[in-house]
Amino acid sequence: MINIALHEVHKNYGDKLVLNGVSFEISEGEKVGLLGRNGAGKTTLFRIISGSENCDRGVVTLSGGIVIGVLDQIPDYPDSYSGLDVLYTAFERLCRLKAEMDAAEKQLATEASPAILSRYGELQSAYEAMGGYTIDSNVAKVCNGLGIDKAMQAGTFNRLSGGEKTKINLGKLLLQDTNFLLLDEPTNHLDIIAVEWLEDYLRQCRSTVLVVSHDRYFLDRTVQRSIELENGRAELYEGGYSAYAREKEARFLQKLAQYEQEANKRKQLEEAAKRMHEWARQADNPKLHRRAFALEKRIERLGKTEKPVRAKVLSAGFSGGELSGKEVVALEDVGKAYGGRCVLRRISFAVRRGERIALIGSNGSGKTTLLRLLTGADKPDAGTVRMGESVRLAYLPQEITFAKPEANVLDTLRGELRSSEAAAREQLARYHFCGSDVFKSVGSLSGGEKSRLKLCLLMQAEVNFLILDEPTNHLDTAAREWIERALEGFAGTLLFVSHDRYFINRFATKIIELAAGEAAVYHGTYQEYRAWTAQRRQPCVETTGAGGRKPVSVQPRRNTVSEAANRVAELERRIMETEKKIENIDAAMAAAAFDFTRLSLLQDDKTRLTSEIEELYAAWITGHE
Repeated sequence: MINIALHEVHKNYGDKLVLNGVSFEISEGEKVGLLGRNGAGKTTLFRIISGSENCDRGVVTLSGGIVIGVLDQIPDYPDSYSGLDVLYTAFERLCRLKAEMDAAEKQLATEASPAILSRYGELQSAYEAMGGYTIDSNVAKVCNGLGIDKAMQAGTFNRLSGGEKTKINLGKLLLQDTNFLLLDEPTNHLDIIAVEWLEDYLRQCRSTVLVVSHDRYFLDRTVQRSIELENGRAELYEGGYSAYAREKEARFLQKLAQYEQEANKRKQLEEAAKRMHEWARQADNPKLHRRAFALEKRIERLGKTEKPVRAKVLSAGFSGGELSGKEVVALEDVGKAYGGRCVLRRISFAVRRGERIALIGSNGSGKTTLLRLLTGADKPDAGTVRMGESVRLAYLPQEITFAKPEANVLDTLRGELRSSEAAAREQLARYHFCGSDVFKSVGSLSGGEKSRLKLCLLMQAEVNFLILDEPTNHLDTAAREWIERALEGFAGTLLFVSHDRYFINRFATKIIELAAGEAAVYHGTYQEYRAWTAQRRQPCVETTGAGGRKPVSVQPRRNTVSEAANRVAELERRIMETEKKIENIDAAMAAAAFDFTRLSLLQDDKTRLTSEIEELYAAWITGHE
């Protein structure tokens, strides 16, 4: 069944043509990725589909019964609303039913008339059919999955950070009774654990999903089909991002070959017609002229494939630097606390020349703290951080600032690199700072522009140890692929923090996971690490992964990761048992709809179990922090 169909949809903003005849269909239950460069029209298309904006021409057809949920802008809520209040707005109809049930229950306490009892039974049946008795557990599941902790739930929503608001808004959308989800960058502000939970949720849910995301790994694991907006048109591809990238390249090469074949054929015929006209004039032979005219007619009938053009890409790379010693940096029993809270404890590992290391862990696990210790921006409270010989370190922080935010891009580069204006302009052009862009103040640049400028500065320094904190944040897919191409040519040592699993999987040869203030080191790629952790192996057991590498912990004296996993597994078992008990009580309550005494006893049992499951979920959240 087709959920939505677009036919020849056009949209202009003034003289700018954004959508130029977009056509596609999405079937019920399909998970589809919407791709395209920034400004390609993805947000415009979302608005047209959701009905918040009209197209200029074309037809948008929605099947009957479609209820669309949109993740884009954050709605306004009363100042008194907490994060949890916002989540519960997903159940407005159920909350009204519950209020009616409570009112009927109070009436039954004083007047047990058949009419009131019948009304209470009807309300309760409707409440149960709509999932009313699973509201609390559903909210808890979403909060646990997305990492919406108790502080975020209890905090005043309007005072939360932008990332926290986005996370709660996503949670609310998943809880709503919708069957068509429009998701704009749903993985923003989520750590890897939360993103993987969201992937599992979307794969299992029955809703149709159209998602915009720069997270290529997320698209590979979630969507079945991809739609790319390019030059105002829609191109359709089967599969996730990797399949799209392969097919797009294949189509480009096929179209280029077709264009070149047509161009060669046209050139041959034009030359033949030209020679024939010359022979006709020399021999005064009208027949040859007629043959030449026939060739020219044939040229007109040839296909007119447009020459395919690749999008302009950034092409700059890192300057070469001298090699460092074999040991780049070593940490021995490093500890760090802030305000009495222990962030890192007894961290020990070494970074060796040429390694490419991904530092991963949930939000708040201490990744940025560890980077500050490695870069010398902070000192450890215990242990030592020893930098190796001949190490030239460069650091790209997550939040990029410049010493003089009022200075323009050109002056900032000239000041840092001591270069002439002509050389600076040439360098900036390689990073897509052209024309008037070079006169923008660096403080007014977007996040992606700041990243580009900072990388431009770093790439000119002859560094051999590069530390990156979320290098692909704020970057669109094209810019992410550019930095990946640049890093492939970097001959030094690389250590990075990233939630971009596509980036991690492309570069990491070793994984360091921070959890509960401690570090576990795994030798192998990200895919090997995920396969290993999925099987809950002990960190101290040497098990050969794919490709012959051994994803083993270099800290066998501690079994922190596996112990934490066992605790979480036990909590999950108890949660499932308790949820089953609550489901049984719900069934018993439905069967005893007209037995008020029995209902009261069952409700007491349910209240007790609900309290227990909330405590279990709280412990489960703590186990993942």
